[in-house]
This record gives sequence, C-alpha cells and structure tokens, in this order.
Amino acid sequence: MKNLKTIMIGGIIAASLFTACNTDVEDTQTTDELTTADSRFISKQSFRALKEANLLLRSIRRDGGVPYNVFRPALRFTKDQNVFLPSVLGIDFRIDRSVVPAGPTARFPMFQGWETLPNGTRRKGYYIITEASNKKMAKKLGVIFSPRMAASIGSGGEQKAYWTRGGRLVFEGSVDFSPKRSLTTGPADGLLFGFPPASVEAGAVADDNWSSYVVLPSGVVINAQLVANSTGIHDRIPHPDGNGPAQEDDLNNPNLAIDQASVVMQLLDGWHENKPFYFHIVTDTSDPGPAAIELGVFAPKLANLPTFGLFPGGSMLPFSPTANGRTTDTDGFGVQGLNTASLSNRQAQDPTNTFPIDPSDQRYAPMWDAHVTEFTVPESDRPILRSFDQINDLLADGTLIPFRGNANPSPLANSLSDLLTATGAIINCPVITQPSESVIGTQIGSPRNK
Repeated sequence: MKNLKTIMIGGIIAASLFTACNTDVEDTQTTDELTTADSRFISKQSFRALKEANLLLRSIRRDGGVPYNVFRPALRFTKDQNVFLPSVLGIDFRIDRSVVPAGPTARFPMFQGWETLPNGTRRKGYYIITEASNKKMAKKLGVIFSPRMAASIGSGGEQKAYWTRGGRLVFEGSVDFSPKRSLTTGPADGLLFGFPPASVEAGAVADDNWSSYVVLPSGVVINAQLVANSTGIHDRIPHPDGNGPAQEDDLNNPNLAIDQASVVMQLLDGWHENKPFYFHIVTDTSDPGPAAIELGVFAPKLANLPTFGLFPGGSMLPFSPTANGRTTDTDGFGVQGLNTASLSNRQAQDPTNTFPIDPSDQRYAPMWDAHVTEFTVPESDRPILRSFDQINDLLADGTLIPFRGNANPSPLANSLSDLLTATGAIINCPVITQPSESVIGTQIGSPRNK
C-alpha cells in the first residue's frame, strides 16, 4: 500500500505540473505555497523552481512561440553536433563569411518581461535564458545546469526578480541599447598594437541595478540576458544581410521576432582542449572594453560577483584571451587575439579566446573571469593558443607573460594555472555548442525566424 500511495501522489504532482505547462490562460497563482506531500519527493526549492519553469514555458506559447518540451523536444542533437543548450531552436554552422556574412548563428527562445527603470517605472523587455542553478529547472527549460551560479547570491553582483500575476518576470534593473558602439584602436607599444584600445564606447549600457544573474523567488539563479526593449536591440543580433550601415537598434530586424518569441544571435568561436568551434555568445560584461570589442552590454554590477582568480570557489570561471595574437592565418588555424578583434570591422573577427572546460562539467559557469596573456615573441613565432595546458607551457618558458594590464598581481588560485593573473573583467559567455569539424557548413533545426 505504501508503494501504491507513493505512486498515486507522484502521479498527482506530475499531472499538476503538466497541466500548468499546457494551459494558455493567465496565471493567477504565486509560487509561494506548497503542500507537505510535495516535499517528500523533491526539495521545496525544486518544486517551486518547476512551477516557475512552467510559467516561463507558458509565456513562450502565449507569445507565439513553441515552448521546450523535455519529453518531445523539437530537436534531437547528435554527438558530433555536441549542443549543450537543448532548447535552442536552430543553429547555422556555416563559418564562411563570404557566404554567410554574420558567420555562425543560433536561434533562441525569447521571453517577455519587465525592466524597472531608475525612476521606478517599468518597461517591457525581451530576454533569453541559457543557464539555471537548479537541475530540475534546467532540465525543464532545456538550459544548462550551472550550480556554481548560486554562489552569486548575496554578493551584490546579482539582482532579484519577482513574478506578476500574469506570470511575467519583473527585473530590478534595465538596459539602454541606444548608445552607438565605437572603438579606437590603440597605438603600438612594443609588441602590442591595436589592443588595448585608445578609447571605447559600449553599444549598450546597463544601469547599476542590472545583472544577468537573476535570483528568482524560489532562490534559483538563472542567467537571463536582455536582448531588446524599446531603446533598441542587442549588438549580437546580426544585421539582416550582414552588411550595410549600422542597424544596431532596429526593432524591425527580422532576426528579432517578438511575434514568434525567438531571436537569432551571432556566435563567437574559441578553443578548448585543442579543439576549435567552441561556439558561444557574449551578452554582457563588467567592463566597457570587452563590451565594445565583443559587442556586449556594459553591466557594471557584474564586477561584484565573487571572486576574481578563484577556482573552484566563487561564481566565475577563468578563461584566457591573448592581447597580441596572430593577425594573419599562416597555417590554416586562423587568427586570434584581442588585437585582431580590435583591428577588424564590426562582426568581422572575434578574439577566439581559450577556455578550460565546457558545460558538460558541473564546475562550468557562464561568467568568465578574463586572464589575459601577452606574447613576448614576434608575430611570426606566435602559435594559436588552443588549450590551458599549452598556455601554461608557454608561460613557463617565457613565450607568454600575464598581460601588463592585468589588475590582480596574484596568480590564479586554482589547479588550472599557477602563472596567470586576473584582469578584473568579467564576461558573460554562455557556451552553446562545440561541434565536430564534420558538422561545420551545415544547418540544424530552424536557424532563422519564419
């Protein structure tokens, strides 16, 4: 009888969650009340997190999109495609910019919510979610499970959100997408050229209350990044044709589809464990420099996240851009470096930074703590940096040194490297996929809005 009772109660809970996810009426419940029976099967936070996930999924349907269904996902990915974000609606793996000017892109489900302006009024905003600190919520939404994000709670680098009775999130902060991005490359300084830039202006600026680490009423932290509001759109939403005059703030850009609850964003490449195609997006950064170089939002509150140079503690992960990488492709492995990105035109070249782990590792977090390196040898002798092991070897023999602009003189306090130092810049880089070379040049799902 005990087993039968357990099965019956479990079925009631599952049925209630399924019903909540598949109704189109406006929600009028809060997520604050639970029955005692529910806690026998899942934690209180997880149960509330599932209810919150259902509110988000239902809002996608109301807005004209197709909510993720963990039991019947719209897309099933192969091992070679190696996609970390199950809810993604489509990916264009074509990298030949003579054919696809924007390069590789991905199409994401997009949620509607409310920003709170400094004067206390609200403004409608549109955002994507790529990670959650609760495993059950992450699975329900089809996003990456990142428990390390919970370390941000109480740091001052996060923001809180609450639900309207209609099931929309209200954020504490807001983002202004109207500024025009600009970057003036820096003069030559020894072996440095182009980076650091002489001056920068980020193409979007968040107020002091905005952070993409959002703490929900359940206590779960999600990585929610604004991509559009009445002031304009995110600079990582590519131009319709990839060319022409700047159209950063054009709300009519077809890559932003409010009526389909989806948005197309440009992917950046990188290296991980000697493999290329470490495709990720940049959404916001704690410093205007990388925001301008990588087309992100300057969000100063992120600088309060814990803790620079610390791993596995804290809420961030170290990654390693190089200040003066190779600007010409001499062996088919491409170019690299913050200098190369600074010298290129908009959307034409990204830094192709080096990363230590991927989202299959539960130590992963989408906030990356930049540890910049600097080559001490002429450009003709600079290799492409493909792994942290290689970086450590080159630091040991003097081919690389920590970038002279790094703010923290102390070595990295973790097992990944004892020779790197932190710049103090944090960059929100959710990793979407790292496919095999056989996948490059293909498309999966629906990578474009209809």
